Amino acid sequence: MNNKQNRIKKVVIAGGGTAGWMTAAGLTKLLGKNLEVVLVESDDIGTVGVGEATIPTMHIFHRLLNIKESEVMAATNATFKLGIQFENWKTQGENYIHSFGFLGKDCWACGFQHFWVKGKQKGIASEIGDYCVEHLGARQGRFAVTPNQDLNHAYHMDASLYAKFLRRLAEQHGIKRIEGKISEVQQHMDGSISALLLESGELIEGDLFIDCTGFRALLIEQTLNTGFEDWSHWLPCDSAYAVQTKTTQEPVAYTRAIARDAGWQWKIPLQSRVGNGLVFCSKFMTDAEAKQRLIDNVEGEMLFEPRLIKFKTGTRRQHWNKNCVAIGLSSGFLEPLESTSIHLIQRSIIRLLQAFPSNGILAAEVAEFNRQTKIEMDNIRDFIILHYKATERTDTKFWRYCKDMDIPETLSHRMELFKQSGKVYKFAQELFGESSWLQVLIGQGLMPQQYHPIVDLMPDSELNDFLMSIKHNVKRTVSQYPTHHEFIQHYCKSSLV
Repeated sequence: MNNKQNRIKKVVIAGGGTAGWMTAAGLTKLLGKNLEVVLVESDDIGTVGVGEATIPTMHIFHRLLNIKESEVMAATNATFKLGIQFENWKTQGENYIHSFGFLGKDCWACGFQHFWVKGKQKGIASEIGDYCVEHLGARQGRFAVTPNQDLNHAYHMDASLYAKFLRRLAEQHGIKRIEGKISEVQQHMDGSISALLLESGELIEGDLFIDCTGFRALLIEQTLNTGFEDWSHWLPCDSAYAVQTKTTQEPVAYTRAIARDAGWQWKIPLQSRVGNGLVFCSKFMTDAEAKQRLIDNVEGEMLFEPRLIKFKTGTRRQHWNKNCVAIGLSSGFLEPLESTSIHLIQRSIIRLLQAFPSNGILAAEVAEFNRQTKIEMDNIRDFIILHYKATERTDTKFWRYCKDMDIPETLSHRMELFKQSGKVYKFAQELFGESSWLQVLIGQGLMPQQYHPIVDLMPDSELNDFLMSIKHNVKRTVSQYPTHHEFIQHYCKSSLV
């Protein structure tokens, strides 16, 4: 039985930004009545704040916090995102879209792709995205939020405005914000954290500490020496330049990820501006070359000088260590190729809420938190590696390295299984589902050598009708939507426009 002295009565969040304020909003809204929550941040310490694209899982967090979609979108200058367009990843000049939503219709024995593969062989199937509403909507620039709709859309948003929006929410629910720089992290005899000492001399004591200090990882790593699993041999990009530009056209409903000589460039359209960046590997491109490459390839006037960000891809060996939970960049980093940063923050918050140690920290709960987080991180890691490994590009040293590199056995198995049988799968705690794996595997040029034999029970004429029916329904649904731009103007227009 737990001693009452071990009860968690006060949570201290170190750091603000997206991670800090998402955590603050979640804890105060959902547990606040029984808990004192304090957030310590310094106005002098900037946040990375380049993550402006999200994925549909964000709806879960907003539903928990009772956040109205149109309000948060207007407040964050947001547009809709239906997927990501990958340009030049398979070969130079070839593009494909990884959209949200679901492809076609499955049957009890196999997924839709098996019917599609036979359809392609018979010349009666078109590109796989024609069988998905979100995919066609992204290409045609048409979208709307309708009643009883599956929430398979996400957002492009201003991360710093999102943090401000959540700060207001947390303040409504009793968060105490303390401004100041942390000069020392104090520890108990057992090594757990006892307090944060600020430069002002103020001492912030607590029972549970959340590390949202970004890449510095002040608590989880600098204090607790938790350890880091380095994944840069699989994901060698270690730098990024980020810049915002004035908008030059109506926003598209997808993120652009454009492969370059030694990395890739992102383009994220908000209502009143565009987020741009170049992720690159410093072993194959200098900082000066990368900066110039980004400047040469952005459209519209730059709103400031490109900012350089250095990072190492990988994850903490433990995300919860003693009485400290790392959330956000302090817990590890995966490049934003599939817009997973805010998702991982959200998952850590929800996981913490589900295992909240009100009556004291339990070793088994900590171990389970770390186990589930590792499964999710490993899955996302493999999915991102797939984009680099399954390439036909050999035109630069960087792409030759990626094409020839060894990969985790877990990814190698998925690729080989799909190649031999056309099968894909999703475990319960994994983020990316079968439709996501399918679109990237096919988009990167991998095609199955065979399909499931149950497909042959369907005559060719019936297969043709089956594929045509799905395609027709998708087309009809999308044709009823207004344009993406029109719907934004009606639904969530930002005051910044």
